[in-house]
Amino acid sequence: MTTGQGSEVKGQSEPSPFASSVDARQRRTLGVPAEVLKQVRLIELRTRGLVNSVFAGEYRSVFKGQGMEFAEVREYQPGDEVRSIDWNVSARTGRTYVKRYVEERELTVMLAVDCSGSEYFGSARRFKAELAAEVAALLTMSAVRNNDRVGVLLFSDRVEHVVPPRKGRRHGLRVIRDILVHEPAGRGTDIAGALEYLRGMLTSQHAIVFLLSDLQEEGLERALKLTSQRHDLVVATIEDPREGELPNVGLARFVDPESGATIELDTGDSRVRSVFQEAAAAERLGRRKLLRRLAIDEIPLRTNAPYVEALLRFFSTRERRSGRRRRG
Repeated sequence: MTTGQGSEVKGQSEPSPFASSVDARQRRTLGVPAEVLKQVRLIELRTRGLVNSVFAGEYRSVFKGQGMEFAEVREYQPGDEVRSIDWNVSARTGRTYVKRYVEERELTVMLAVDCSGSEYFGSARRFKAELAAEVAALLTMSAVRNNDRVGVLLFSDRVEHVVPPRKGRRHGLRVIRDILVHEPAGRGTDIAGALEYLRGMLTSQHAIVFLLSDLQEEGLERALKLTSQRHDLVVATIEDPREGELPNVGLARFVDPESGATIELDTGDSRVRSVFQEAAAAERLGRRKLLRRLAIDEIPLRTNAPYVEALLRFFSTRERRSGRRRRG
């Protein structure tokens, strides 16, 4: 259900670090305006502080290496597993040797960021698109700090822009800049198409894929399942409080930001508000159940709430679960 985002105006109670004198949809991709470079610098400073002070250990402890890399061979010792014996070296030397592996620390992090029309809505502190960009920037700088590769795919009803994953601070800043300056050509949403593109792009490597979207699309189970089977998929669902309940403002016209369709509702009618709230709650519950059924981690984010706490809860829950697995 795409709610009536067109009837709301973003609040000004707390300025976003992404706020500027121009509307978010008016940022240009021709060149890099000085104001954008300034925003990138401010974001880097803010996220660097959060990464160093809050997320220093959480990211590294949760996202460990996804494989094992051969290091060397050494002589067999009592207690070593038989399956680790290097039979070729043992036969050649006449002594028993085993292979030693170390955890592969280097990771690939890919951000899939929804920039469809419904993302340019916000009734509280920020647009949903701005919240997605802030979280993407924090995840980018976390990857950079841990010397991991990071890339981004921006999508609407098409793949809009792709930055392949690479390492380094300069590359990380480019990822943040591109998220900020991109002006989407499409207004609809095709999450399944974006995930299919990612799977084709990452055929030779396992990646941590963060999908940042309001998930306002039907029929996603197959796309989510295929992606989570090959990669570590984490879904950050971005919502606004007005998408869950209607304000009592009398007769109001709502505009679907993706299709342009309009509808008039009498929000003064309590029955109308109740039906809307129940439908929104059922949709949200359906998404939660789908992600749980597919064993996909979710980070619920809201435009009117701090995102740091939500990320910390995610890291904490995942670390506890990983600890139980190791003990098991």
